[in-house]
Amino acid sequence: MTVLRVTFLGTSAAQPTQRRGLSATQIRAHSDRLLVDCGEGTQRQMLRFGTGFRLDLVLFTHFHADHYLGIIGFLRTLAMGGRTEPLVVYGPSPFVTRELREVIHVGIGELPYPVELRPLAQGDVVARDGYWIRAVGVDHRMPALGYVIEEPPRPGVFDVAAARALGVEPGPLYSELQSGRAVTSREGREVRPEQVLGAARPGRKLALSGDTRPCESFIDAARGADLLVHDSTFSREEQARAVETRHSTAFEAGEVAAAAGARQLVLSHLSTRYDTRPHVLRGEAKRAFRGEITVAEDGLAIELPLEH
Repeated sequence: MTVLRVTFLGTSAAQPTQRRGLSATQIRAHSDRLLVDCGEGTQRQMLRFGTGFRLDLVLFTHFHADHYLGIIGFLRTLAMGGRTEPLVVYGPSPFVTRELREVIHVGIGELPYPVELRPLAQGDVVARDGYWIRAVGVDHRMPALGYVIEEPPRPGVFDVAAARALGVEPGPLYSELQSGRAVTSREGREVRPEQVLGAARPGRKLALSGDTRPCESFIDAARGADLLVHDSTFSREEQARAVETRHSTAFEAGEVAAAAGARQLVLSHLSTRYDTRPHVLRGEAKRAFRGEITVAEDGLAIELPLEH
């Protein structure tokens, strides 16, 4: 079974607390391991929560310091671990191809492996084996992206009885039909995939907002998400502050999840004032969203199951 799992490594906004590190999320997507943002101390959180240091891609949502300063030490840890293969780093322009290039080379000595810095913009898609990553422009104080990780639809359930009735016996022809190709039965008749397959089953969909005000671009991109992770920095008491800093309240995160038709909402990027009072934010989000709501804690891991 292919894996789609999210592990929250850092869930605090702006500054760490005793309970929460700075922004970082590890995602296991099929055979890939992705890191979304890399706040200071991320590599220690990886050790603490057992995600390991193997990494295929880094995705930055934006370049406020609490989201990227951890990459400096982490890249050197990978070097000391003997990494030689290239590491691809994505993020919004212009920082990813300009300032970040200087930041990652702070210190003496070059990294023993290439770091490929690639800019993304609204609507850009990174195709991977078995899924894709879509960049979504969001509303923050600087160029910022959310990300949607999505699988293509899967073939419908194979009807063995129907295949046998049509003269197709178990074996390689079943695989051909499941792959969408017509086959010839033992009587010489053509059997088409739609004769033995049920309706296509949707792939899984994960949406991560990064830091943002509620915005239509993210709602559109996240429609039908199995899991939606949204900026929930403030409560409604700090609505003016949320607007000023281009963040969201928990109630607004609930509104986004409801508008997108998401199945499950995770509130993250919490202001320190809610570090030990996450129930306040959850209660506000519940007023806008009737689905399952979780307030992220460092170390929380959520696996998205495949529908049968």
